[in-house]
Amino acid sequence: MSKGNDFTQGKILSPLIRFMVPVFLAMLLQSMYGAVDLLIVGKFARSVDVSAVSTGSQIMMTLTNLVTSFAMGTTILLGRRIGEGRGKEGGQVIGSSICLFAVIAGLFTCLIPLLSGMLSAVMNAPEEAFDETASYIRICGFGSLFIISYNLIGSIFRGIGDSKTPLMTVLIACVCNIAGDLLLVAVCRMGTAGAALATVMAQAVSVMASLMILRKKDLPFRLERKDLRFDRDIIRKTTILGVPIALQDLLVGISFLVLLAIVNGLGLVASAGIGVAEKVCAFIMLIPAAFMQAMSAFAAQNIGAGQYGRAKKALAYAIGVSALLAVLMFVMTFWRGDLLSGIFANDPDVIAASADYLKAYAIDCLLTCFLFCFIGFFNGLGMTQFVMVQGIIGAFLVRIPVAFIMSRQVPVSMFHIGLATPCSTILQVMLCLIWFRRANRKYSAPKTIPLTPPPAP
Repeated sequence: MSKGNDFTQGKILSPLIRFMVPVFLAMLLQSMYGAVDLLIVGKFARSVDVSAVSTGSQIMMTLTNLVTSFAMGTTILLGRRIGEGRGKEGGQVIGSSICLFAVIAGLFTCLIPLLSGMLSAVMNAPEEAFDETASYIRICGFGSLFIISYNLIGSIFRGIGDSKTPLMTVLIACVCNIAGDLLLVAVCRMGTAGAALATVMAQAVSVMASLMILRKKDLPFRLERKDLRFDRDIIRKTTILGVPIALQDLLVGISFLVLLAIVNGLGLVASAGIGVAEKVCAFIMLIPAAFMQAMSAFAAQNIGAGQYGRAKKALAYAIGVSALLAVLMFVMTFWRGDLLSGIFANDPDVIAASADYLKAYAIDCLLTCFLFCFIGFFNGLGMTQFVMVQGIIGAFLVRIPVAFIMSRQVPVSMFHIGLATPCSTILQVMLCLIWFRRANRKYSAPKTIPLTPPPAP
């Protein structure tokens, strides 16, 4: 299929890697939004601004992940249509998704700026950085239309097996974001507000570039004006697939925000330290996250084509490659966390707090290579309700309680607080292994052919 990638025939590993690498690079560049903000703010502004950008960007990342996860419903449904040989119906799927996400964009644009102060309070933002945190959230909230548009367009391309186009558009946006940060933060000394404005402007450029490419792209379907309508059946299917993924990511994101709020209560140094650590972690987790998205698209097409065994082989390949890379991430993060943290901060105390927290995340690297691949696999199979349940169990039965208990120990250790995350991942991997056996029974069971009664004499 020249207009995208057909994952239902031919080799498995090489197409999977070719699809995953652009996804990884796009996610790497997308992570540069917040990372560049924090990097330039850390070098040219105050610790108050570092705390504000780290907390505010964490909130916006949670909301962005919510939209990205919900858009997975479009990716999965479109991938199934292609796997079933019904790619021409893609225009109907895309048209209904555009209408649905337009409504969501309007709600976000109105509500986030209004709730910026409340969100900062919920996050227990340090008093010195409260106003700056609210300002960052407010400005980024006004750019919600661009955030949602970009993620929807990305989900469309991933659904047809095209991961290179989103890479091109996010590369353009990342360059614009770096230029905006240097101008507004380093030159104009606008601090937190400058970082937020640069992020929004970069996302706007990304959307415009995406639309220009989309108009010229040779797609396996035609998007016509009549397709831009609320098709109840399509919206129902995308919602059934997308809502559990979005809810799971939202609640997991909330659990990390609660963890951040717990650490914020320990003071400005701890707050800035975990903010820096989370930026480093965003890069560390990119490889398993890229495999998760690749597995979703790969499994969706093969389930549509009735080839479960091929999807299962892809899962084994994905876990194997991801595990090898995870060992490298573990070594780098556990022993050189101070070097990684020093990229985003100058304060020795902040760097030390961040490095201590990163040791726990290094352990999690060895676990997420399994968890993220399983999640992508189950998403592609349409088992999104299980994905939601396992995420909620790990977040609220393990991560938050362990973090709270560790924060009450004397002396407080950022490493011990960080252990809440790998503890949660261990339980989630165990649940995935149990559910994998269930999936094998469901899709590998031989199909019985009903017996026809003998003809009457």
